[in-house]
Amino acid sequence: MAKAKSNNNGTPPRFASPAAASCDTSRSGKQSEAAGCKIGDGDYLDFEQKVADFDRQINELRRLSSQKGIDYSAEIRRLQHQQVAELKKVYSNLTAWQTVQVARHPKRPLLADYIHSMVKDFRELHGDRCFGDDGAIVTGFGQIGREKVLIVGQNKGRSLKEKVTRNFGCANPEGYRKALAKMKFAAKFGLPVVTLIDTPGAYPGIGAEERGQAQAIAVNLFEMSRLPVPVICICIGEGGSGGALGIGVGDRLAMLEFAYYSVISPEGCAGILWRDGSQAPEAAEALKLTSKDLLKMKLIDDVIAEPLGGAHRNVHDTVYNVERYIIRTLAALKRAKLETLLENRYKKLRAIGSGPTAVLRGKSARIKTVEATQSRPKSVPAKV
Repeated sequence: MAKAKSNNNGTPPRFASPAAASCDTSRSGKQSEAAGCKIGDGDYLDFEQKVADFDRQINELRRLSSQKGIDYSAEIRRLQHQQVAELKKVYSNLTAWQTVQVARHPKRPLLADYIHSMVKDFRELHGDRCFGDDGAIVTGFGQIGREKVLIVGQNKGRSLKEKVTRNFGCANPEGYRKALAKMKFAAKFGLPVVTLIDTPGAYPGIGAEERGQAQAIAVNLFEMSRLPVPVICICIGEGGSGGALGIGVGDRLAMLEFAYYSVISPEGCAGILWRDGSQAPEAAEALKLTSKDLLKMKLIDDVIAEPLGGAHRNVHDTVYNVERYIIRTLAALKRAKLETLLENRYKKLRAIGSGPTAVLRGKSARIKTVEATQSRPKSVPAKV
């Protein structure tokens, strides 16, 4: 029988404190609150060096102001305005590889942060009734707004110990079977399902393959496509391959602005195509894995905006945006009859590949036909 656990405020006891998770200030080094969340010296990405320089200057002026009693508020405000302008410039023109780096930021909000801030009275459910309990996938009932829902999500863990316990968010077959069992349980009571996707991919170990990893994911795809309740899927960080698809079939598929969703990681793609992991930036561009690209190709339904500088700089606003999207989308889906809901879901899934991707395939086929016609040798009439 599935166990339900929670503490007094509804937070799963095995989760790390979201306050420490989202803005850990225990590290040595200077901290900055310029963008809404404290970022340490070692937390800046490679393309954020100018932003880091502004932070160091602001912190130095604050230090001098406290030591010497000199008012540097005007200079600090000027630097803050310049920093905001730099963040807007950088984050409005991110490459695909830079988007991957943002999605993997060590302080990006994880499933535990969303559950703590967004879900009331969360009750975690364990076990797949077959093999065991997989810590990489978390399931449980809770309330978002006024809606009672089932939460299914992948948790990568924050600390090293938790990452090992959660298998870095890479689920085993028992994780996907657990997710499906709880979805069917929720369907019996007519409760909507909300899945939060954040995984590099399904676990590729020998034990996972022996226990039917591919079959577990395939069964989830089949069963979720006909689940008789509204299903909302949101990619909050990494959306890697079948590991993401295993809980990613629903009526609406949304992504956070700087998340990514791909058939394979850029490093894995580079290793296969070029046998060189350093080609990952080129692979990321070719994979079209950003939210903008996927929305253009009609592979996702919506993009949820992130605060300036990414979700790791303002966890509160990020969670709020996700919560508002879930409440608004659930209200729209619940107005539809069950037969209409399932029919629309079926049409949505069948239409994948019939949008811009099909147009591109048609163009490439026409180009090949023209090239073949042009390269065909002209017939020469026989001499009489």
